[in-house]
Amino acid sequence: AQAAFVPQELTTVRVQDPRVQNEGSWNSYVDYKIFLHTNSKAFTAKTSCVRRRYREFVWLRRQLQKNAGLVPVPELPGKSTFFVGSTDEFIEKRRQGLQQFLEKVVQNVVLLSDSRLHLFLQSQLSIPEIEACVQGQGSQTVTEAILHYAMSNCGWVQEEESRP
Repeated sequence: AQAAFVPQELTTVRVQDPRVQNEGSWNSYVDYKIFLHTNSKAFTAKTSCVRRRYREFVWLRRQLQKNAGLVPVPELPGKSTFFVGSTDEFIEKRRQGLQQFLEKVVQNVVLLSDSRLHLFLQSQLSIPEIEACVQGQGSQTVTEAILHYAMSNCGWVQEEESRP
């Protein structure tokens, strides 16, 4: 009997399209589109697209570190206050750093078992909502929240088509 061919599990994660929100105001910030495409059983949705800001990545890393025990969690790009160069350059460097961070995280079995990571990548829940969901205090389970987001059109990349 021939051994069944097991396809290689592949997860592609991209951090793209940085956008300044609330531009010109004191509480402006940049968020990034996180696009994920996978055939891994670890993920509920095979494709997802969410927007997250740096502060949320910082929270995610802290949570992963807490749960991972001795497993080292990848580093985030620094919060450089003394940045020389243009803002665009800074944002691009940070985008690359965030992408490298996620690429390493999704390859780590221990980190992948943390449902906070899944909600971060595959739902648009806020940080307090993710916490509530993980602790079973949300209105949905982790899987339901992800599927709900995947079914809603915002889970898909639609911007291109919607332009007249």
